[in-house]
Amino acid sequence: MPPLSSRKQYTPLSAAVDVEALFRLLEGRWKLVILFQLFGGKVLRFSDLERSITGISQKMLAQQLRQLEEDGIVTRTVHQLVPPKVDYRLTDWGQQLCPALDALLKWAECRDDYVTASRRITPQ
Repeated sequence: MPPLSSRKQYTPLSAAVDVEALFRLLEGRWKLVILFQLFGGKVLRFSDLERSITGISQKMLAQQLRQLEEDGIVTRTVHQLVPPKVDYRLTDWGQQLCPALDALLKWAECRDDYVTASRRITPQ
């Protein structure tokens, strides 16, 4: 993280605009689920991600991974094998999202009447 003196100085408007742009990087039904699968330095193959994320189609997983890669959050490595092996991991910048998302969860828990989505989901 850059020293405070070299960090960008925000106005309320510029901060709101930049945070909104960052949220757009993470929007999509599956991006956060993919990120949480990869946190902690995990390296997973496409098929591992597909198995671990219930309900995602191959097309959607590929699309979301491609967007995360284009945005510099995920890196894709192709190993020259037969058949080809492709794996995914978070970039250093992507891994830095973990404490930020954890802080959002802790912030939400401070609300007395906060009900997590997992408590609203009824077991099937």
